[in-house]
Amino acid sequence: MRNILTQTLSVCATVGVLTFVTGCETTDRGSAQSSAQPPPAAATPPATSSVAPAPAATESVVRIKAGASAPFTDSSGNVWLPDQGFDGGDVIERDASTAIANTKDAALYLSEHYGMSSFSRSVPNGKYIAKLHFAETFEGVTDAGGRVFSFNVQGHEFKDFDVFVKAGGSNRAYIETVPVEVTNGKFTITFTSNVENPEINAIEIVPRS
Repeated sequence: MRNILTQTLSVCATVGVLTFVTGCETTDRGSAQSSAQPPPAAATPPATSSVAPAPAATESVVRIKAGASAPFTDSSGNVWLPDQGFDGGDVIERDASTAIANTKDAALYLSEHYGMSSFSRSVPNGKYIAKLHFAETFEGVTDAGGRVFSFNVQGHEFKDFDVFVKAGGSNRAYIETVPVEVTNGKFTITFTSNVENPEINAIEIVPRS
């Protein structure tokens, strides 16, 4: 009877061990399967900027209102810098009510630099159109020959220049246009007096192709 009981307990113990081991293997397999991950999604390439590079800056026009103490904006919206770049001489501003013929911008001709020996401005080398603005507004000049001077614009010489004659009388605008080339980084005008002082009202330096 004792032997039968012992064998029975041994068999139950063995069955219990087998059941425990079998259960562990099933659980391990389930854990392994549940931890499996789907294949990673393809990486998204970094965004690239669609902004086009800014174009190279173009050289701006130089505009100077001789004799002026403040910037001036003309009827076309162009801004003129106040008086600068002159060697010697003096400046004057005329009465704002003075009428100037042959122009939409009378105020441009109501200030001037006079008695100077030169004007210079640093600019990149290249070709330009120089526009020199004149008007005879001095009450002491009432006829031809009242003011005569010479000037040289980048090697282009103008001898015995008479603003009164060129403009056709007093208080009349006249523009002298000169094509020039700058090779040393500086635009220059020299002035020489003959009768009375040389004078000028405004200067434009416009790049050209």
